[in-house]
Amino acid sequence: MPSGSLKLRGRVRAVLGDNVDTDIIYPGRYLNITDREKTAEHLFELAYPEIRAELQPGEFIVAGKNFGCGSSREHAPWALADFGFKLIIAPSFADIFYNNCVKNGILLATLKSQEVDEIFAFVEKNKGAVISADLPSQTVTAGGKTYSFPIDAFNKECLLKGLDSIAWTMQFQDKITAYENKIKIQHPWLNR
Repeated sequence: MPSGSLKLRGRVRAVLGDNVDTDIIYPGRYLNITDREKTAEHLFELAYPEIRAELQPGEFIVAGKNFGCGSSREHAPWALADFGFKLIIAPSFADIFYNNCVKNGILLATLKSQEVDEIFAFVEKNKGAVISADLPSQTVTAGGKTYSFPIDAFNKECLLKGLDSIAWTMQFQDKITAYENKIKIQHPWLNR
């Protein structure tokens, strides 16, 4: 995951409704693909071919409630990340999907339904307009309005530092090694 300040600017290309599940984001028939760089080829392939044809890397998604519901497969966030999506705005996200997106470097901004509706309206009136998101201040700005979104401190830190779960753990490699060495001395029977 790339690190940085996570101050994003981009266009909203995909405006989606409620309950967009992971099968819509990434069709289940492609789950045998394990090369992450190839997952983006099938993003929104079945459900939104008109949106898919217009998508450009680096753009944003604004969606309705419960985005990413359905199965817990990580292929959907892989495809979104590999395509270049950095921001998804919605009133709510499925829990596992949310966590998988954070692990893949995608910022999910949870706004109130009314605020998402305002952004929908702004985007519809102003095709190609640029909006921005600022993770340090936890804000999204669209159409001259700024909206605040919550994010827990751990996910914020991981996104700001560009850390997935493995990279976060590896920060403590020295402490892990010291603990393992201590245990080997204290409990030698575990070394078999």
